[in-house]
Amino acid sequence: MLALANGTRGGFGRLFFCLVALAGCALAQAAGLAAAPSPVIRVATWNTSLNRERSGVLVRDLASGTNAQVLAAAAVVRRVDPDILFVNEFDYVAGGAAARLLRDRYLPQFRHFYTGPSNTGLPSGFDLDNNGRTDGPEDAFGFGRFPGQYGMLLLSRYPIDAANSRSFQKFRWRDMPGAAWPDAAGSGGRGAWYSEQEKAVLRLSSKSHWDVPVSVNGRSLHLLLSHPTPPSFDGLEDRNGRRNHDEIRLWADYLSGGAAAQYLYDDRGRRGGLPGADTPFILLGDMNADPVDGDSYNKAIHQILDHRRINRDAATNDPPHSAGAREAALEQVGANTRHRGDPSLDTSDFEDRKVGNFRIDYVLPSANIAVCGSGVFWPARSDPDAALLATAAGPISDHHLVWMDIAISGKCPADYRSRSSMPTGQ
Repeated sequence: MLALANGTRGGFGRLFFCLVALAGCALAQAAGLAAAPSPVIRVATWNTSLNRERSGVLVRDLASGTNAQVLAAAAVVRRVDPDILFVNEFDYVAGGAAARLLRDRYLPQFRHFYTGPSNTGLPSGFDLDNNGRTDGPEDAFGFGRFPGQYGMLLLSRYPIDAANSRSFQKFRWRDMPGAAWPDAAGSGGRGAWYSEQEKAVLRLSSKSHWDVPVSVNGRSLHLLLSHPTPPSFDGLEDRNGRRNHDEIRLWADYLSGGAAAQYLYDDRGRRGGLPGADTPFILLGDMNADPVDGDSYNKAIHQILDHRRINRDAATNDPPHSAGAREAALEQVGANTRHRGDPSLDTSDFEDRKVGNFRIDYVLPSANIAVCGSGVFWPARSDPDAALLATAAGPISDHHLVWMDIAISGKCPADYRSRSSMPTGQ
């Protein structure tokens, strides 16, 4: 069940301010001096790690008002101050109870939110990891210990057009032509990794894929939202790596449209890709795929980064970066010394001995949208903002928030300045 909410930013203080300013506002409007909507908006994505090991625990933590991780995450969001924020690893609760608590108690600046069911923890009834059991987290349609774990949430200051949103949660992997199915390697002679019965029900999306339009200053902006499975935690068959590749491929085909997307069907049975060759969009999320390093199958993320409809500046020419990411790679060494990618572009801070840090979180606008500024909220340790990233128990998350200031008009204003003195990573 979809949970969609509109809220108000009310409160006695704001009401009092508005009453005091009412006469002045009226005079300004009469003189034609009312402030115009900003041509630049800030869009962000963050894997917050606000997931819990048991169902109901996140709601309890949010309701308490004292959970250190929740409070710290909210402080980071307030510091970056995005107009639109896509959150990964936020447990889904039917009816939107968790989402509403986060919005109302911690982030009331977002008047609207959108969330929905996730394939994580949803039992498949099959032994998908071939360990002889059917009740483990890897046997669910998406890895999870309970339905909704590691879910997704969209927060927005702008109205959400739920009626025209699309979800591809139930799209079956076998219905993708030329799917990158895992082979028999590591299956102990059992043949193909997945049986025909398993292929008949297995869903492609490990969480879900959403196309959610928002109305920004009278224009419809499509947000393409997902969180593909990590291309790791498997064996020689590379079932997770191949699934990650095809979860990303779904978006590449969706953007290509026409015959390339005709096989796609959403959860309401509507077929095809993103309508309109000039439709503005932003692809957001933890894609679990680095352009250079890591375990990705067949250059998975390049299906998007090299797509003709993606803004080249955001993808490859001048992507979001930070001073903190470079500093971390140099100090942590370990696996980072074997990486070939630019460490300043990293968005995740993983175990240093075997894995290292990667660029896996993305804000990728369409080619007809102008990028006015961007960054990864990973301040260097000498920056006062660095104190926001940790609690007494440790870091908020093993990911860092990625933000981008964009102009849907296709042109940044000449007097643009990144608001709130946000660092751009320069």
